[in-house]
Amino acid sequence: MAVQTLLQLGNPGLRETASRVADPSAPEIRALIEDLADTLAYWKRTTGYGRAIAAPQIGSSLRVIFLQLPGAPPWPLVNPEITERSEEKIVVWDACLSFLSIFMQVERHREIGVRYQDLEGEWHEVQANEERNLSELLQHEIDHLDGILAVDRITDIQTMCTREEFEKRYRARSPYAATTQQSGAAG
Repeated sequence: MAVQTLLQLGNPGLRETASRVADPSAPEIRALIEDLADTLAYWKRTTGYGRAIAAPQIGSSLRVIFLQLPGAPPWPLVNPEITERSEEKIVVWDACLSFLSIFMQVERHREIGVRYQDLEGEWHEVQANEERNLSELLQHEIDHLDGILAVDRITDIQTMCTREEFEKRYRARSPYAATTQQSGAAG
């Protein structure tokens, strides 16, 4: 469909709780997925960052996220919800397309279970862990649906830095070092 404008940090739309989608197979949900895909592809192409995007980031207050992981097919998730969380947590570098100039360390659960619907309305479950950084990515995107941003999860304000400083000082030691050229750190 079209590349949409991304809401930026400070826009109240990023703090709203998104509504459940009644009919995942509705044409307007497919159109929303296309807009999310086009917008994510644009940001990936122009900045080198972006593996996923949530509908609230483009001003749609619906519980929809879209992932595009390197070498994997497009993955839309409708009404995703975390069904289980490991007790063990990890600290990871995080950023967001809605404030791409800021990086910080956040705490996430090492593993999670996620239940979601596909575009036909069928329910699926996935176990996500550190493989492909899927656990932290899904937590980041599902947080968007609840009006929670990565800056709300910062472990220590002193870890906050600009993108330039992150790339210069921390990228090589981050989980994104091997994949950043292809996938980027921001969700």
